[in-house]
Amino acid sequence: MSTGKTSFIKELKEKILGGYLITKEEALLLDQQPLEELTTGANEIREHFCQNNFDFCVIISGKGGRCSEDCKYCAQSVNAQTEIETFPLLSTDIILEDAKYIEEKNIKRYSIVTSGRKLNTKEIEKVSQSIKELKSKTNLSLCSSFGLLNKEDLEVIKAAGMGRIHNNLETSRNFFPNICSTHTYEDKISSIKEAQKMGFAICSGGLFGLGESMEDRIDMVFDIRELGIKSIPVNMLNPIPGTPYGDRTPMTIDDICKIIAIFRFIVPYGYIRMAGGRGLLPEQGKKCFISGSNAAISGDFLTTQGITIENDMKMIKELGYIPTLGNC
Repeated sequence: MSTGKTSFIKELKEKILGGYLITKEEALLLDQQPLEELTTGANEIREHFCQNNFDFCVIISGKGGRCSEDCKYCAQSVNAQTEIETFPLLSTDIILEDAKYIEEKNIKRYSIVTSGRKLNTKEIEKVSQSIKELKSKTNLSLCSSFGLLNKEDLEVIKAAGMGRIHNNLETSRNFFPNICSTHTYEDKISSIKEAQKMGFAICSGGLFGLGESMEDRIDMVFDIRELGIKSIPVNMLNPIPGTPYGDRTPMTIDDICKIIAIFRFIVPYGYIRMAGGRGLLPEQGKKCFISGSNAAISGDFLTTQGITIENDMKMIKELGYIPTLGNC
């Protein structure tokens, strides 16, 4: 393989198009390549494996309030000095009304997200009733983020009709202790593997701008690739006053586009999903969607404002995408 920067990207891209999976060493070399050429190559890989399909997901905060975990980036952490809305698990009627509204906007994927380490047994039973109603009264594909669920919890929501579990790894195994001490990276991996054994699809990605290195980011996505995960959220830190990371400088659009492009070279066949922090970027992160990303969370997020579905739909259609339920 040539050592020239231009030919390195081109030759590596051609190998990927032929079915090759790159090594960590090759991924680290991508960090040294010209950004425009890197993002162009990533976008070509995306087009080859996923065409112009674009996967939107909208989330609802199903339960809000203080969480027992000490994740340094989170406004809901028990250690955060923030003012947040606190409310118990939403009723089925409220969730169903919201879901029907979202479905009318041509969104096909809907996720219920709750605060806390995990829902308790009574909450699992309650939310399962909501899942059953959603399955019977909408055509939405359902995703849940209910924390570090055990086998018994997973069995209940699986029987109710839940199809996908969301559980971000957040960062690399090595860097994880710097951002959280109340649970571990292995706790997350174990919960993901338990869900996979039961037939759940998995959505898992990371949060960037925490002080991690590019190697940390690459290590994380190699773990994601090894787990066979095809929905990979890319979150950028939105520094929230009152959290330990409240005074950090947000990442730039070029920072995020480089991350996305390298991830696309590592996982050529997946949906790399722009998620939290996108509203901080120029043009709602439009450049990301020509750098290898082909999915997004739209609407408001848990503790920060998001981007309207109407604006997102307009943007991705202008870029030539077709909103659909991702299955590449």
